[in-house]
Amino acid sequence: MNIEQSFKMAVKSLRTSKMRSFLTMLGIIIGVASVILLVSLVNGLSSDITSRLEEAGTNTISVNIMGRGSNKSFSPDDMDSFMEENKERFKAYSPVVNAQATVKNGADSVDTSVTGINEMYADMQGLELSAGRLIQFIDVDRLQKVCIIGTYIANELFDGAVYEGSTVKINGSSYTVVGVLEETSDSTEGTGDDIIYVPYTTASRLAMNANVSTYTVAARDVTDIDDTVDLIRNELYGVFGDENAYRVVSMSQMIDMMNEITGSIAVVLVGIAGISLVVGGIGIMNIMLVSVTERTREIGIRKALGARRAAIMSQFLIEAATTSAAGGVIGIIAGVAFAFIAGKLLDMTVAPSAGAVLIAFGVSVAIGVIFGYFPAGKAAKLHPIDALRYE
Repeated sequence: MNIEQSFKMAVKSLRTSKMRSFLTMLGIIIGVASVILLVSLVNGLSSDITSRLEEAGTNTISVNIMGRGSNKSFSPDDMDSFMEENKERFKAYSPVVNAQATVKNGADSVDTSVTGINEMYADMQGLELSAGRLIQFIDVDRLQKVCIIGTYIANELFDGAVYEGSTVKINGSSYTVVGVLEETSDSTEGTGDDIIYVPYTTASRLAMNANVSTYTVAARDVTDIDDTVDLIRNELYGVFGDENAYRVVSMSQMIDMMNEITGSIAVVLVGIAGISLVVGGIGIMNIMLVSVTERTREIGIRKALGARRAAIMSQFLIEAATTSAAGGVIGIIAGVAFAFIAGKLLDMTVAPSAGAVLIAFGVSVAIGVIFGYFPAGKAAKLHPIDALRYE
């Protein structure tokens, strides 16, 4: 009996006992579908995070100063002098001051985050306005109470109808709205549209902290970003004398770290999902053992007619591999479908990986062969006379 005939017999066996075949394949189906679903979601999550980080610019560098109990500081004036001394390396920078605040317009109010920036921040981060103007140097220099609001704030406090010179109260103080940002997400709470930008000098008063501890820096050339990061670290080490007093990370490094983390998560999740593939393989082995028992007389007749051990073994191995492969195909279809459904429900991009699909399918076939080997070997070793006498 050749491979083609064995395959046809395997397909016929699956069609004959549809329910048993489905239950046999169920573990494989669940395992393959789980692997594809989890890999797709992790890839989608990684892609979304990476795209958001890249929107901030791969040439940007985040500088955080913790101090660690030191009475030394690195003020915006110090950063400005450092940037001027190394202007061939740096394109722009901005202090960043974050504060939580209650923002009101009449009876309407929202609790949101207020971010203090300078006049260079918008260009570094690619902020776009739907109306008004950006923060200017004079706003920073004179500590002016002006703000730029996101579309979520505009909708909540003004029903979207913000006019020039509108005012809001931030923690009880009146601020003039000078600009409205373009919508970047879906104008809902907690998204990029739920934000207010003010001059960082004004934000320092809101945060009740005169020390600026965070800076965003834009390098001129992304190709030597690591050297630029080292330059900043050396400057800060000269000030604080302690590497733990600050943290300097480029956006490209953050992307690499995030991809490494999501990759590790994917490996763990796939490993957990792979357990169901092993369970499915055990199920196939059990059913194949039952099949060998049921077809003992058939095996005896074939051996009496001259069938060799290799032919008997290949027949049962092909049947096991066909069963697991069919389960793998169904699992792939289910996994991709569930991935897209989950993506819609979670409002995220899903990315079914062709590599994950091929690996999952290959593993499912391998599981069938591995766990089908023992039943096939048992069938091949049956003595013709004992098999013919079996009732």
